[in-house]
Amino acid sequence: MIKNCLLLLFAGFFSLSAAAIRVDTSAYQVQRLKINALLAERSARFGQYDQSLDARTGIFGFQTKRDIKNSNEILRQIVLNDNNVFKELKILMDYKDQEVKNVIISSNTSNGRIQAYMMSIKKLQDQNQNLRTEIKQIERGETFYYYVIGFLGFMIAGMVWFGYKKGLFNDLLKRDH
Repeated sequence: MIKNCLLLLFAGFFSLSAAAIRVDTSAYQVQRLKINALLAERSARFGQYDQSLDARTGIFGFQTKRDIKNSNEILRQIVLNDNNVFKELKILMDYKDQEVKNVIISSNTSNGRIQAYMMSIKKLQDQNQNLRTEIKQIERGETFYYYVIGFLGFMIAGMVWFGYKKGLFNDLLKRDH
């Protein structure tokens, strides 16, 4: 019965911790997808930047101020996107740190519970052994009492037989008749 209770307790604990880990993992995955989207956007903007550097709309194939401004604007957007990537990476690292902390806390809690269960089991085993020892002592005591009662019974029977043979009970037997 104790084993069943412990098994049920462990199963409940692990299912709750697994659900919490799934929630954390899904938030972590969403954050990773967000960062991957920002990195894809960054790559696309770098492609636009390369094209803008090649754009030469001026006389004799030179770059105009507008071409340079366009390239600088794309580069500014890349920098802003990089800042967003860093912010999202910080959030992702915070998720990862929180997951590590949760795993450590869960591990410590589980180890503490396991140690407590082991101590309880050890205590119950010791009590069980003590009770078995007491039962053996009581059984030995009962056997001793049986021997004593049997011995006394044989002594009484022997005394009655001896008394009957010696005629000690003749006076008593004659009075009753």
